[in-house]
Amino acid sequence: MNKTILIIDDDDILRGALARGLKNADFDVITANSAEIGNEILSRITVDAIVLDRMMTGMDGLTFLQNLRNSGNQTPVIMLTAMTGSENTIDGLMGGADDYLGKPFQIRELILRLNNIIKKTTPTTPKIPNGLALSDNEFFVQTASGPQLLSLSGEEKKLLTQLITPIGNIAPAAPMVAKRLRGKLNIVLSNLDIITIRGRGYKLIDTATNHRNE
Repeated sequence: MNKTILIIDDDDILRGALARGLKNADFDVITANSAEIGNEILSRITVDAIVLDRMMTGMDGLTFLQNLRNSGNQTPVIMLTAMTGSENTIDGLMGGADDYLGKPFQIRELILRLNNIIKKTTPTTPKIPNGLALSDNEFFVQTASGPQLLSLSGEEKKLLTQLITPIGNIAPAAPMVAKRLRGKLNIVLSNLDIITIRGRGYKLIDTATNHRNE
């Protein structure tokens, strides 16, 4: 599955060039021309990494990054900047950036750095809620007699995978798919439920760990 990169940069020409370069390297790309739009996108979906310009009109990249980290979001971030000097690099890294790339740069270098930070931060397997297991692309539930296959349609399996990658992720889905998946989970696991996040999609909660509805 292709990795999804969010590019946040208010330079239309550079943003477009970055998007084309990353798409040619088999990334899925989403773009935003401001930190504010970047925040809106991240409120709806999860991405694998962010390419972030430091100097932008409106909210600057460093403020965006600090707010992102303060909210608990640990998505890998490469910060781009024309500002040189070790102090600026240190500011970016201390603000929560995983890497810092000065302009001008080659797209190949950005791709290599993206692959490196994604590899370092991608878990080998999703964190699975208690009572649920994932093996060979199939979901199982723990019963008194041992693991039991959870019979899911392709759409239901896709939705459940999105909901646990990571847990707390909000995923869009057809209402009937979410309803069927909710019903199947409720029958076998009393601690799990799927709630509706109005206008955004669905979210899996584990009542045993006191997740709260939004």
